[in-house]
Amino acid sequence: MATLSVWKFDDPAGAREASEKLRTLAKQNLITVHDAATVSWTEGDNRPKTTQLHNLVGAGALGGAFWGTLFGLIFFIPLLGMAMGAAAGALGGSMRDVGIDDDFIRRIRDDVVPGTSALFVMTSDAVIDRVHDEFRDVRAELVFTNLSAEQENALREVFGDAEVRESAT
Repeated sequence: MATLSVWKFDDPAGAREASEKLRTLAKQNLITVHDAATVSWTEGDNRPKTTQLHNLVGAGALGGAFWGTLFGLIFFIPLLGMAMGAAAGALGGSMRDVGIDDDFIRRIRDDVVPGTSALFVMTSDAVIDRVHDEFRDVRAELVFTNLSAEQENALREVFGDAEVRESAT
């Protein structure tokens, strides 16, 4: 089963640097990355820069339409005003079918602000101790995962994420 996780970094370059580490681990067959995307929000910019990581995962399991819709719901739709209300509702409803609900969208919107970045990644088959070793010095906060509560707590413990949040499964 693939795991969708969202990691928040306290600087605009953190997600890109983490994706480079993931690329290295994937090349060593220590983790399978099915799809990934980053959001980087530099201080002073009106909105974040989003990137699907084609070079990390090939074609990607979710595709650009998924990431575009998700990031549009999180970062841009509120700026479009009332005319987009019905369309946003329809898009939001379809995203709920894949486990992305209004609480998830609000949480990401509240956490990923100017001066931060986030890595959205779908993975499986991780060799946890080797992945942990590679990310030992990386300060990141696990914002979301579709893992069970037990699995999520174990992951937070491995990565030293002291702030435990309720997962949106």
